[in-house]
Amino acid sequence: MLNNLIAIVVISFIIVGSLWGIGNLLNPIKENDLDAEGIILVAENNLFNNTNPTLHIERNKPEKITIINKDFVRHDFIINELNLNTGYLYSAQDFTTAIASKESGTFEYYCSLHPSTMRGKLIISDKN
Repeated sequence: MLNNLIAIVVISFIIVGSLWGIGNLLNPIKENDLDAEGIILVAENNLFNNTNPTLHIERNKPEKITIINKDFVRHDFIINELNLNTGYLYSAQDFTTAIASKESGTFEYYCSLHPSTMRGKLIISDKN
């Protein structure tokens, strides 16, 4: 009886995972689907934009930022000093916010689930 129950659970996970994967293949997120204003960070292959870029924002000017998860695992985006935390973004989810600061500085951003590979810097400064 227990073996039958385990088999049913395993088969259910396989079916649900397959349907989820097929759905993502048929309906992928396109960066063009989002408003192209501001900064777009794509979480994929345990990196942001393939390079974990340094982001530059002008002081006292709000900047729109969108984080898109194109990976098959969940990610988040955190900047502790600015109290920014997207929460977990599952595959095909995105999060949009604006960042504005009166203070200049360099702040570290990272994914709490992949902190060794997904991290970079946000620099807030006066316009160059």
